[in-house]
Amino acid sequence: MRVLVVGAGATGGYFGARLAEAGRDVTFLVRPARAARLAADGLVVRNPDGVLRIPSPRTVTADGLGGPYDLVLLSCKAYDLAGAVEAVAPAVGPETAVLPILNGMAHLDLLDARFGPGRVLGGSCAIAGTVNEAGEIVRMTDLHSLTFGERAGPGDKPGVSGGTPDTGGRPDRMAAVTALMQGVAFQARPSDRILLEMWEKWVFLAALAAGTCLMRTSVGDIVAAPGGREWMLGLFEECRAIAAAAGHAPREKVAQNGRAMLTAEGSPATASMMRDLSAGNRIEADHVVGDLIRRGRAGDPGAALPHLTTAYIHLKAYEARRAREG
Repeated sequence: MRVLVVGAGATGGYFGARLAEAGRDVTFLVRPARAARLAADGLVVRNPDGVLRIPSPRTVTADGLGGPYDLVLLSCKAYDLAGAVEAVAPAVGPETAVLPILNGMAHLDLLDARFGPGRVLGGSCAIAGTVNEAGEIVRMTDLHSLTFGERAGPGDKPGVSGGTPDTGGRPDRMAAVTALMQGVAFQARPSDRILLEMWEKWVFLAALAAGTCLMRTSVGDIVAAPGGREWMLGLFEECRAIAAAAGHAPREKVAQNGRAMLTAEGSPATASMMRDLSAGNRIEADHVVGDLIRRGRAGDPGAALPHLTTAYIHLKAYEARRAREG
């Protein structure tokens, strides 16, 4: 399969590098400056257990994209999604599969509208990484998993909050993507209930982001404060209830793990959104938190959602101040 990875940042760059390491046919769609740097220095990934170097990775810029490709791996930030979709459009042909690994669900609506739901898979990843000043990808923990699947799998509910009736099931396509991922140096797993897994991750991530951004500190510091543990549990429950009302209630074991992680004493955990906010960077407030509130109120217009609403006001106030200060 010919694979196009959109960007060469901490997420797409990492998974693309591992695919290239395994001998797959991988091309990175990057801006000209990033292409020049990769040509000169190669794609470098610093892992907890060593360094991976891909000398002169194959790159392409938007004005010379060509195509179509068999698989497009899309992992940009939500606020860059519209531009990325237009840039990658020439690479998407009748048989191309688009695999987005963004958080939340709003990106599926945009991708379905642009490429048709039959071309868009569901995907989720777990990785903690960044790009350092040298342009190297730094993976900060041992996490590096990628889950993918048809959105009409037997464990999902097409037509409900992220599934669409005409996504269809393509066993041949899933077999090809699964074969592509075999033998790579990250955890790759096909799922027949990918929408549920995406919702489960969204519920946890939204609670983690809303909580740590609002409090501007780690989970451990929040639960050490009077009422902090109860506040985090209330936040998680609001997120879980929205997913349940949408037909994607997190499985009990997953919910128990989420509650435990959000109330772990001494935990240094923060959301990447909190780190972006602390650094004065752009954040995914609307995609991760705002869209969850929107879906919750679409199902129940009178839903109060006090924890989520307070956190969202905080995030939007940050964005307003950032815009005002330029």
